[in-house]
Amino acid sequence: MPVAAAVMLQHCDGVLQLSFADAEPAAVLEGIDAHFGPCDALVGTGATGGEIIVPHLFVSDMDSTMIGQECIDELADYAGIKPQIAAITERAMQGELDFEAALRERVALLEGLEETAIDRCLEERIRPTPGAATLVATLAARGARSVLVTGGFHHFADPVATRLGFDRVVGNRLAVKGGKLTGELEGPLTDAGVKARVLAEEMEGLGGEAHSLATGDGANDIPMIEAASYGFAYRAKPKARAAANGRIDRGDLTAVLALFGIPRADWVEKG
Repeated sequence: MPVAAAVMLQHCDGVLQLSFADAEPAAVLEGIDAHFGPCDALVGTGATGGEIIVPHLFVSDMDSTMIGQECIDELADYAGIKPQIAAITERAMQGELDFEAALRERVALLEGLEETAIDRCLEERIRPTPGAATLVATLAARGARSVLVTGGFHHFADPVATRLGFDRVVGNRLAVKGGKLTGELEGPLTDAGVKARVLAEEMEGLGGEAHSLATGDGANDIPMIEAASYGFAYRAKPKARAAANGRIDRGDLTAVLALFGIPRADWVEKG
């Protein structure tokens, strides 16, 4: 793949822009892996002729993406069964288990846990991923709408979304009765298909010229990542990473802003 041009982007420290006259995105990413090792990268393709365009819509997974934890694993620790549930979570995120079956199995194991454990877990365990708030705020300042869509739970996602500045939340609901978890879910399930549909629905309202960004880390994020104009795998499982045209393997989430060519001086810094 002959390189047509190679320049360091101004005002974006450490970002090298490579241009190719003719190259497949997968081959470019493979070459980047081979020559640069694990790094942060984005390949622009399609109707833009490879030009990177700041997105009009940002849709993101929550657990291990916008926050550094898996909420159900941390909540399970309050029930004394974290290793058991975490093992199921890991296999589901690797794509080795059916998502719905694995989720319902884990939720069932939480039956009888006091609902107050959720508030304790939020306060004591759940923390935003470095750069998450700055990413959302900077995109919002440029007119982008942000949607948090998660296979996790509204009990966690709603306060996380408020803290980070998301416009909409889509997720699952834990059933509670008498102040305790029943071991069941309420309402429709948010799975991989729903994540992709949410992105498509939001894009319909923005028009055909709009561009989308999706971030995630697990197998249930793959349809959403593939459907987006720019699908980023953040510190992701191998299957999700292979499906993405953007990868964050080394930096924090502000690396997305740098790869879009947004100067550091224009970032809306949030803690």
